[in-house]
Amino acid sequence: MSTTVNSAPAAEVAHREEGTRFRVLYAISFAHFLNDMIQSLILAIYPMLKGGFNLSFTQIGLLTLTYQITASLLQPIVGLYTDKHPKPHSLAIGMGFTLCGLLLLSVAPTYGVLLVAAALVGTGSSIFHPESSRVARMASGGQHGLAQSIFQVGGNGGSAMGPLLAAWIVHQQGSVAWFSLAALLAIAVLWQIGGWYGRHLAERAAKKKGAGTAAKPLPTRTVVRAIAVLLLLIFSKYFYMASLNTYYTFYLMDKFGLTRQTSQIYLFVFLFAVAAGTILGGPIGDRIGRKRVIWASILGVAPFTLMLPHANLFWTGVLSFVIGFILASAFSAILVFAQELIPGKVGMVSGLFFGFAFGMGGIGAAVLGTLADTHGIKTVYDVCAFLPLLGLLAVFLPDLGGGKKTVTAAA
Repeated sequence: MSTTVNSAPAAEVAHREEGTRFRVLYAISFAHFLNDMIQSLILAIYPMLKGGFNLSFTQIGLLTLTYQITASLLQPIVGLYTDKHPKPHSLAIGMGFTLCGLLLLSVAPTYGVLLVAAALVGTGSSIFHPESSRVARMASGGQHGLAQSIFQVGGNGGSAMGPLLAAWIVHQQGSVAWFSLAALLAIAVLWQIGGWYGRHLAERAAKKKGAGTAAKPLPTRTVVRAIAVLLLLIFSKYFYMASLNTYYTFYLMDKFGLTRQTSQIYLFVFLFAVAAGTILGGPIGDRIGRKRVIWASILGVAPFTLMLPHANLFWTGVLSFVIGFILASAFSAILVFAQELIPGKVGMVSGLFFGFAFGMGGIGAAVLGTLADTHGIKTVYDVCAFLPLLGLLAVFLPDLGGGKKTVTAAA
């Protein structure tokens, strides 16, 4: 049995006619670049913190967990609230939390203060991501996948630059404070975006009376099943990504005897691949359907993750690039797929999926840190190699199509 529903409510059709606001998309992508560059700094300086504070891998994992869990728990709440009560300038305020966390990180005298600093950065992230994702959708002109990819590539580019800049700039804990300049620049950009956001809300409110009726929703059972599958795929992706984001430098140093600076360059190459791959998932999903992109991204990376633990240094670099490139295309497709499943709840859906992604990254870092302490860092990659096989669950997703006005979903 199938249910055919209109996936383009009249309000969205009207919005599509406005055209894609690329200046806004590039601005919010740049802000995402600065935000995630600052956040990735924490990951990049782990070797320095580990030595300076005499931390175990478990404590490193708990540091990541503190940052990620703050973001993951707050994001759906922020998104749900701003769906009903939009706060255009909350973006700049959220970056203010990140700025405070960054400055505290640069002077933290104890491990406990490091945890507080990580929690502040996580709080800033929890405010930034749901609202900035909403801005990207507002500015999409109906090209939702493309808009999310432009937004996401900024964040992934920032994540790639963080370790590289850390290798050049951060030679002692106090040097972290230099990155506060990036936070201040982001606040200025986000304040301007907030102004456009407010004006756009006013324009949309004025047009709302003539927007027509909303689309008929998918059956609840179909939506619940699809959301559950998407969250499991996020678990697979981000648990695996945690192994590379948090422990890749340690793996390279342990297995191949690389220096900290050289291992950070390899981490940059991996994160650059993530940034490069991100831009593909959204627009391809707009054209051929997001389900196909999800299939290719999650399940398609499995052969490469299974080979990685057995590769030499050269092929480790090549495989990590390929893995980052393929996996990166998944999130934009998954996020827009979820937004289409629950129309009208962009903030809540974005907060749920960003939050769950960060939460899985944090839990993954903590669990994998304990595994590394007890069984060795190489075991982490032996175990995580099988996670992408969960991509087989994509068979249970409804067919929403790509860039089409109608969708057909199994009831």
